[in-house]
Amino acid sequence: MHEAVIVDAVRSPMAKGKAPRDGKPGGALSGVHPVELLGQTVKALLERNPALDPGDVEDFIVGCVSQVAEQAGCPGRWAWLAAGLPEHVPSTTVDRRCGSSQQAADFAAQGILAGAYDVVVAGGVESMSRVPMGSARQGADVYGPSATARYAPGLVPQGISAELVAARWKLDRTTLDEFSAASHARAAAAAANGGFANEIVPITTPDGVVSADETIRPSTTVEGLAALQPAFENADMAARFPEITWSITAGNSSQITDGAAALLIMSAERAAALGLRPRARFHAFAVASDDPITMLSGPIPATEKALKRAGMTIDQIDHYEVNEAFASVPLAWAEHFGADPAKLNPRGGAIALGHPLGASGARLMTTMLNHLEATGGRFGLQTMCEAGGMANATILERL
Repeated sequence: MHEAVIVDAVRSPMAKGKAPRDGKPGGALSGVHPVELLGQTVKALLERNPALDPGDVEDFIVGCVSQVAEQAGCPGRWAWLAAGLPEHVPSTTVDRRCGSSQQAADFAAQGILAGAYDVVVAGGVESMSRVPMGSARQGADVYGPSATARYAPGLVPQGISAELVAARWKLDRTTLDEFSAASHARAAAAAANGGFANEIVPITTPDGVVSADETIRPSTTVEGLAALQPAFENADMAARFPEITWSITAGNSSQITDGAAALLIMSAERAAALGLRPRARFHAFAVASDDPITMLSGPIPATEKALKRAGMTIDQIDHYEVNEAFASVPLAWAEHFGADPAKLNPRGGAIALGHPLGASGARLMTTMLNHLEATGGRFGLQTMCEAGGMANATILERL
């Protein structure tokens, strides 16, 4: 049986995105077309591995959520060509909502395990400044009448789901804000100690070169976060869900962000033939779903499934990477599993680094790999909540 390994993984800096109607300018990467952003990222990945002929890559699998406007044209195909790479290499685009590029990496590894590929690049991109979240929907009914009727009186936005998760697991505002402040502190410490140096590749923009994350706020305090108003409070939802205490704010939610990430994945045999040292291997995969109202609890059944397939317990995992879509998500996950908080997002998460939707799965995997190497950890588990109640879980083994 083939073994799927990660040879290398990189990401762009995380840059502040421009939220629709917020009146603020975009961040450091907002002037870069998403194709160029991904193209520079994948070019840097391949330049770091000169023993590989880019023409030997068999597919470029890319996660992207808002596949509209500048991200509508199979962004991986045009990014590959923008990078000056061989024309005969194809690409495809994956949408599993926030887990899109984690799924891209899993599909790449699964293709190698099946013997369908030897060398694949997987990654993701999202320019939330240039293609705002929800652009593809534009007010359309994406549920259809039958699903809408099944979940009457109605499906809810993710912010309401985050509130429901907080209520169900009895997570109060202070607990959420403490976790969020810690996310910034951990990310700031990692950046200051050079923890991100091996994973970030610089991006050239019309205004200069960007080589560091601009989303981290080292001065974040619980007291400062406490001053923020709840972001999703409204009378209709309060009447429908009286258990909600309205604790989710901009400060304990993920940031709107621009970014890209890419991983070089191949069979262990091909890596050995090229003289490339694998950094990790894929140990287990799982996808799962929970109900689409609570929605963001999906990482719990996905993790249970991945651990069962691996024959492991949570205590055998050295690093947990649980996407910080909202602070209530990783906190509920950790409480369910009795997980060690020191192992949970030890370099910060999307609250500090941001959540460029289609790129986040590959970004988390890149950060997790580097932290396992820095600490000597063996196993890392990554899981992402996704719209509709879906979730991915992947277990890596550092080599």
